[in-house]
Amino acid sequence: MDPRPNPLPAWQDRLFMLTAIGMALVYLAGCFTPLHLHFDSIRYYDIKDCIEFGCPPDSFAATDFLPYGYTFLLVGLSKLGILSAFSIVLVNCIYLFGTVFFISRIFGRRVHPYLYALILLFHWLMIKFTVHPLSELQYIFFSSASLYCFHQYLQRKSFLFLGLAVVFSLFTVLTRTVGIALLPALVLGALWHHRKQLIPIIQKHKFKLILGGVVLLAGMYFSATQLKVTSYTSSLKENYAGGSRLQLFIDNLLLHFRELGEVLINMPAGKLLDFLPGTAGIALFVVLGLLFLGWITWVCISRKAGIPVYIKLYLLFYAFIILNWPYYDPRFWAPLVPLFAAILLCTPWPRPVFRSLAKVYIGFYLLVGAAAAVYSLKLGFNKAEFAGKHAAGVYRNEYETHFFGKPLSDTATHVDAHIVDLLNKYD
Repeated sequence: MDPRPNPLPAWQDRLFMLTAIGMALVYLAGCFTPLHLHFDSIRYYDIKDCIEFGCPPDSFAATDFLPYGYTFLLVGLSKLGILSAFSIVLVNCIYLFGTVFFISRIFGRRVHPYLYALILLFHWLMIKFTVHPLSELQYIFFSSASLYCFHQYLQRKSFLFLGLAVVFSLFTVLTRTVGIALLPALVLGALWHHRKQLIPIIQKHKFKLILGGVVLLAGMYFSATQLKVTSYTSSLKENYAGGSRLQLFIDNLLLHFRELGEVLINMPAGKLLDFLPGTAGIALFVVLGLLFLGWITWVCISRKAGIPVYIKLYLLFYAFIILNWPYYDPRFWAPLVPLFAAILLCTPWPRPVFRSLAKVYIGFYLLVGAAAAVYSLKLGFNKAEFAGKHAAGVYRNEYETHFFGKPLSDTATHVDAHIVDLLNKYD
């Protein structure tokens, strides 16, 4: 018997499978493209060099507040002598494919595994950040592994899987501080699952439990510096120090709604804003973001969707942190894209017209994602074009010096020797 409630026709099932495999090969082809530098990538490499070779204690790399989880990966690859653009993308692909396995197994019969793979692999954030030496894919892998192990714990009542869930959640926090949202989600998820058995225990040992809770909170407070939490809370305080806090908060929310709009339509706002009049484009993305947030909320509270409680809690805690974070960047939502993809497929559309619209949306989504994948690969295999367009051309002179020995632009006046050195060593 097919494990899915509504098995697809054999030809459609095979089409999804072959398309997913084809897209996976496109991702793997990214291993042969140049090193995709990003401002934060440079910071990670500098921290890596600081750990591996030493640096002045007052240098930026020595005092940088980025968590060390991703840097440890770079150090490990360096120690093995394989730190390069190829290995970075290959590891990211392994992370991504592992995530497909973990999340599809959590949702089981509620999502078609190949269609789920397509939804995730065709998202522009996955396409973009799989080829970057950044922590997004590592975070996604560890958080998904933690959720999967917790799911297995609930299914099998195995404390081995519970321990693995905790270990992977700690790896998640070490990779990106926002992973702190995962810990209370797992704790509260476990309490909710065992609520009937726990009520008499809580009533009997409430004072001991209160004491244990205080000790746990104290431990989290004193470990906040090691986990880089205080660095982020300090940044948050500084942003709200000047001006009207309410106005700053509202402006910040609008930016994050715009990010969610970009996640929903599967393309960065910059691709459309030039074609829309005035502020209408930004307003459109804000409205789309609000609709998306409403959609996710509706599916999470719907009993028909069957979203696990611990996933709802994780989405809630993560969204709360990001919606208060005082910066704009769609990549903040990349860690939730695997769960957004599953929620899309779990949506209990109430009427046939909505199901038809959903199919149109998925078709548009896949078409835009395919265009993004083709563009990314085309850019990666044309060094001259890559140098001029990657990261909006910020590192053009450095890439051209690395590729061709000198900048190709007649107006080039500055070449950052440090960035060229990074490219020469790690590309």
